[in-house]
Amino acid sequence: MLGAWCLVLGPSARAAEPALAKFLGSQSCASAMCHGGADEKYNQVIIWTKKDFHTRAPATLTMARSARMAETLKIKDATTDARCTVCHNPFQTVPAERKGPLVGKLEGVSCESCHNAAEPWLLTHTRTDLTREQKVGAGLRDLKDLYVRANTCVACHQNLEPEVRAAGHPELVFEMDGQCVAMPRHWSETNRLHGAQAWMAGQAVALREAAAQSADPKASDEVRQRGAALAWVAGIAPEPAAADQLARTVAEQNWKEGDVRARLIKLASAHASFAEASAAPGELAQRAERVAFGLERLLVALQMQKEPALSAKLDQLFQDIQSRPDFAAQKCAGHLKEFEPEWGKLSAK
Repeated sequence: MLGAWCLVLGPSARAAEPALAKFLGSQSCASAMCHGGADEKYNQVIIWTKKDFHTRAPATLTMARSARMAETLKIKDATTDARCTVCHNPFQTVPAERKGPLVGKLEGVSCESCHNAAEPWLLTHTRTDLTREQKVGAGLRDLKDLYVRANTCVACHQNLEPEVRAAGHPELVFEMDGQCVAMPRHWSETNRLHGAQAWMAGQAVALREAAAQSADPKASDEVRQRGAALAWVAGIAPEPAAADQLARTVAEQNWKEGDVRARLIKLASAHASFAEASAAPGELAQRAERVAFGLERLLVALQMQKEPALSAKLDQLFQDIQSRPDFAAQKCAGHLKEFEPEWGKLSAK
């Protein structure tokens, strides 16, 4: 399933990627006058190396938990096996002829993992006389496009082979806006409402992948319930094509405060659905998880997450979803209903 999104992304988003472009390594980005300087305009590599959890991805494969999983999967060495390195150290599987001399052995999830192999665009991507379209045409991946960004991240942040999950790998929950903030950002974001839009685009892409996974006869209940919960949040059928179209549509929109408020109110007003007897307990728990994370991202976009009347209620929802086996749907529904007076105030604005 890893990388399955490439089949959905479509030729328009992938046509610019040269088939044999070389990866040049993070050091090619790290000069002081480029992205390796101390000034906030040039410190992207410093932020990545010092603060970004992606740099620790290869080291994860040396931990005892990884060794136990490898033993279960009959993998000789997790640090070199493609089933593990495809996400934790993707340069491990790049052919030698496509790697420049500066590519490090433990490059990990690096600049080009997200921005694309740099050989064709490195010398032109900072030129002010070129348009964004021209830079993308040279091979630079357009991560400002939320649809492209979600597709770049989702394969490693949600999809797991069933055997790997069964061997003890933690569940992966893709939530694009919150995970982008947690990196932390090494790019500027001037539109605070963009995060809410990123959250919804990410949920749609996550649904597309979950729906595709659910079609596999070997799919677990966890995966099927994830797809059902995401479809409930998105308000569409759990079908890959519908989810992909929603992701594209959301990415092309320009949300205003009214759009975020409307999404917020709709999400929180669905407390009655937690009383549905037809939904499996596991699905209800996953719905509640998506609601809590969604409310948080939408409140952050509106700069309301720290308001006392809302902050304590949001904390309670996160307590409700701490354990799926112990999740109490009726209790969560009651806590969600407590938001309603606040939504009334929002609607009146």
